[in-house]
Amino acid sequence: MKRLLNTLYVTNPDARLRKKDDAICVAVDGAPSMSVPFHVLESVVLFGHVGCSMALLAACAERGVSVTILDERGRFKARVEGETTGNVLLRREQYRMSADADACLQLSRRFVMAKIHNARIVLQHYARDYPDISESIRPVVEYLQRSKAAVTEASTLDGLRGVEGDAAHAYFTAFPFLLRANDASDLFCGRSRRPPKDPVNAVLSFFYTMLSRDITSACESVGLDSQMGFLHACRPGRESLALDVIEELRAFYVDRFVLTLFNRGQLDREDFRFEAGGAVFFKEHSIKRALSAWQKKKQENVMHPFLRERIPYGLLPFAQAQLLARYLRGDLNDYPACLWR
Repeated sequence: MKRLLNTLYVTNPDARLRKKDDAICVAVDGAPSMSVPFHVLESVVLFGHVGCSMALLAACAERGVSVTILDERGRFKARVEGETTGNVLLRREQYRMSADADACLQLSRRFVMAKIHNARIVLQHYARDYPDISESIRPVVEYLQRSKAAVTEASTLDGLRGVEGDAAHAYFTAFPFLLRANDASDLFCGRSRRPPKDPVNAVLSFFYTMLSRDITSACESVGLDSQMGFLHACRPGRESLALDVIEELRAFYVDRFVLTLFNRGQLDREDFRFEAGGAVFFKEHSIKRALSAWQKKKQENVMHPFLRERIPYGLLPFAQAQLLARYLRGDLNDYPACLWR
């Protein structure tokens, strides 16, 4: 199994990164702030107007350290990586299967089934920990169980997407019951995105972006084309395969993490900027705190349901990308989506 390396997040707009010997040197207002060796890094994420030298970008590309550029609100702008590697025969099989309607539907069912299963498990865990919400969310839990049956009955991709969309809508109707903060009604007003309309949606969207970036890197590290998806249609510039794989990981990887940040008081309304148009975004100091918690989360171990070994959360994207590659190569009879327990 691959070793979990670190991600360097830089949010200070006054920071500038450059290469010094075999490390990344971060300076703020011209004064050295920190130095991070290349060999402990897997990726670098830059927010806003952080400066970065061409020599550093070249060095990262040569060493397989991806550099992702996001705007100050966490929206993806660009990614710098080295030359494409991996088995061209694997990618050819990926393209062939994506053009086969039956094979595409079969694999897409795995992504959607795992998404609905994991969403249902999250609700059941909260109902167990907080018995006072059990009856309130029971209808949604039962609906998600019926949705799992509907996944197996879907005969087209459009039908499957409809099942997935209805299940996601039902799941988020139960989300307010999972928030235990005193001002829960002010934190979440239903799922919204582009732009997020409340603090919880702002954090969900932000860390979905973080996870999607990790999945993209994982897919490409095992030789897959991250833009050639199965459930999500291919569009120029969209990482469709990463969007496929993220579906199975959203609920127990990101949603539980975000709920914990608010339920433990690590984030509240004061950590967000409310704009005139209704959009809500992180304040800069809050991003740093949330990213620190995210890094700690990625270091925690979880039992992988198929591999039957404990691995860090941060390696789950790589594990699933590796299993998907094995399935596409014919080494596995089916794709073992990650079903949380």
